[in-house]
Amino acid sequence: MKKRITIEPVELHSYGLKLSNKKKLLASIFAFSCLFTACKKEQPDIALLSPEKSALNATSNTVATLSIPAKSEALLAMQVYNNHFYHQYGTYGPSYKAYYWKDDNHTGRMDFWTQQEAIEMLIDAYNINPGTDLKNKISYLYNGVRDGYGLLWSDNKFNDDIVWGALMCVRAFKITNDGGMLDMAKNNFNMMWNRAWDTQSLGGGLWWTTDNQTKNTCVNAPAVICAMLLYQATGDVSYKNKAKLIMDWMVNRLYDSSSGEVKGAINKAGTITEGALSYTQGTFIGACDLLRADFPAINYLLMGTKAMDYARNSLCNSPGGILKDENGIADTQGMKSIFARWACLFVKNTGTASNYGPWLDANAAQAWSIRNNQGLMWNIWGTRTPESTRNAFETTCGVAMVNGIYYYR
Repeated sequence: MKKRITIEPVELHSYGLKLSNKKKLLASIFAFSCLFTACKKEQPDIALLSPEKSALNATSNTVATLSIPAKSEALLAMQVYNNHFYHQYGTYGPSYKAYYWKDDNHTGRMDFWTQQEAIEMLIDAYNINPGTDLKNKISYLYNGVRDGYGLLWSDNKFNDDIVWGALMCVRAFKITNDGGMLDMAKNNFNMMWNRAWDTQSLGGGLWWTTDNQTKNTCVNAPAVICAMLLYQATGDVSYKNKAKLIMDWMVNRLYDSSSGEVKGAINKAGTITEGALSYTQGTFIGACDLLRADFPAINYLLMGTKAMDYARNSLCNSPGGILKDENGIADTQGMKSIFARWACLFVKNTGTASNYGPWLDANAAQAWSIRNNQGLMWNIWGTRTPESTRNAFETTCGVAMVNGIYYYR
């Protein structure tokens, strides 16, 4: 694992006023059952939380009954994020260019791979609440990637970075039908494949970096997703075939069929060097989802279901509870947003909302409940988000989660 136009304002004078206006609306939203009361979280300062926002019971330190954010509030979460971090910085031909600041102090743009994930979060928000403003921002941010990093990213040694960027481009293409986005996705995926796919060591798989030391799920699983989306966009069967090759290798080397765990990495000696994380588990689930229809002879639905069950049982603070914070280093802080995307799409596409919906809904409600007065949600979902400066990657998690549940709801 590595490291590793004027903005349209939200229609309110201050976010605090908007929250107060929504209290009556939130009171009638569906409440959760006691299934989730076993998930322990870090104890917040209860005095900082109004009763309707409190995520925890002050005496038992367990998850309390919470309200699911409304679809309109999922859009609001995206707008608040944009108001904090979106930066449009000039023209790009007849269009504009933009990027996301890496923090509230606006000390620079997000780095390459986290920028792609923030744009993917925006793509999800657009899919849930389509609108001209969000669609335009997707295009302007894509222009910012072109402007900042060029058309081909071969100087970036991280193969997973290349995949994250190509995946963002092909997903953006599905919205905008901009051929430049599709070309950038194809050219960078092809470049990555040519330098990363290797059958001489470990029988296949994509190397994580150009140093060729480990083969990681963080490049292989999203590469399956990207290849399948490229196949759908172009009709080029070679992409589908590549997706299948990668998945066959992952299932053989990194997937535990008994538990559903997806290991994070394996070195040249064949030793597992990393366990499951939310983003690797989530992208494996997304890969299973996209492969199901084209390869019906293989039970990818079962694999994806087992991977979902593992996440619910083992990647939460207690089984069936709230996803772990993964706050150890900067690169892990936004990984729950990636899990939210692919898990929620899996639930939508497989019709399994009755099984997984309450659990994912509870995570969305938990994230929504710890937002600060500015409306931002950080990645530590058991504690109210501080008012002090937040970095842009950690604040993607809540936005992705509250939007993601509306893929299947």
